Amino acid sequence: MEIVLLTEVKALGAPGAIVAVKAGYARNYLIPNGFAVAATASQVAAASERQQRQGREAAHLLEQADALKQALEGHPLTLSLTLGEGDKAFGSITAGHIADALAKAHLPVERHAIHLTQPIKALGAYEIPIRLHPDINATLKLSVIKA
Repeated sequence: MEIVLLTEVKALGAPGAIVAVKAGYARNYLIPNGFAVAATASQVAAASERQQRQGREAAHLLEQADALKQALEGHPLTLSLTLGEGDKAFGSITAGHIADALAKAHLPVERHAIHLTQPIKALGAYEIPIRLHPDINATLKLSVIKA
């Protein structure tokens, strides 16, 4: 029996794939659980349209990530850090602080995309890696100055 997968099924394929399985497996497990539908002409056409739409959306997301990468790499960021006696830092700069500063500069980046090994507790210049997309990574130039 041929079916169209609606979700990814391990060892069978990705959503939209047309696969042949035993009739009992399709009737008793895949179709009732919403993992697949019978491969009729209309379902095959809908799966094809769904795959094309997902391809267009993926290309659009890739373009957006590339544009954001160009903007981030062309926009150095400066944050201030409060220092006390002996230039000891009060607090630190975290990924959340960087994400908030980028949001104010109209460069939306999720906090989890910013990869800091540990919070910044010293003055200086830093290069912060940011993962915008599985295929696109950006490097943000960050300057930490005394408040």
